[in-house]
Amino acid sequence: MARPLSRRAFLGGSLALGATSLLAACGGESNDPGSGSGAWSFTDDTGNTVNLDRRPTRVAGLNDAVASLWNYGIEPVATFGYTALADDVNFEGKDTSKVTEVGTTYGQIDIEALMAQEPDVIVTHAYPVDSAGTLDPKKPLYGFNDLEQQELVGRIAPIVAIAMAGSATEVVDRTVEFAKSLGVTDQDLAKPKQDYEAARERLRAAVSSELTVMAVAAYPGEGVHIAKAEDDPALRSYTELGMSYPDPGGSEYYWHSVSWENITDHRTDVVLYSLRAMDGDAMLEQPTFAQLPAAKAKQLYPWEFSSMDYVAQAKTIDRLAANLEKARKVT
Repeated sequence: MARPLSRRAFLGGSLALGATSLLAACGGESNDPGSGSGAWSFTDDTGNTVNLDRRPTRVAGLNDAVASLWNYGIEPVATFGYTALADDVNFEGKDTSKVTEVGTTYGQIDIEALMAQEPDVIVTHAYPVDSAGTLDPKKPLYGFNDLEQQELVGRIAPIVAIAMAGSATEVVDRTVEFAKSLGVTDQDLAKPKQDYEAARERLRAAVSSELTVMAVAAYPGEGVHIAKAEDDPALRSYTELGMSYPDPGGSEYYWHSVSWENITDHRTDVVLYSLRAMDGDAMLEQPTFAQLPAAKAKQLYPWEFSSMDYVAQAKTIDRLAANLEKARKVT
């Protein structure tokens, strides 16, 4: 990308606000008499505390966030994000026919359609602006085109934001806290958590060979954007298990961008490629990239983004471990 990359590298899109005037009639409360009894409160990662007179039962939100809740048994009433649910691997195997998609391009949200679903709460993510995990209140939460759109959505129902900061283990834990506030029990979580921990142990064993790893998003006319492990929750959690991930250098947050000519300065045993950029075969067509030890050994594997929950993370970590188990030291 010629422009500065975001954490997810695919921000953008135009604004679809719908009829703003209808918002005045929307109080964000569900009319479902079967809602959980008793007051409900949750403080999100921006420090905002949401108080409701009953536990939310109608949840809407960003694809990435509601995918995790669905893996714990909470089906969303509406979703928005950067793609359609049918094209999102986090929803594979799920019947999405009853879910209203109010936005399938980043920043485009059909306000009227969202309002019609009468959500009790809307969940999304908050991405930091630096390695310290700082959240900028002057910037919209992830999924929103701008603060104006975010404010309009917040008038439909209160917004809860989970920060995509620190290690994935922390994000997973925070997502669990939110899910439990919505009624998910320890018994519901027992088997998913066991699978998650088993996958982490498998990865710990797989990285004991001290293979060096680099994760990238590459584009033909732009070069290679190398992710910094300390700034990506998933990559950071892998390094905590022992994965060797060289610092690519550079002063920018999250990415260090290099030209195709200079990619040969970054030699690792394994390259993980973003599923939203050039794949391994396409990168091999670049002569300089093809000179890398990982390229010569054909040790190019997918860099998956999966929702931050026990279920999705266990599958992703298992697949990564399986790939690293068959890789060998080539640097």
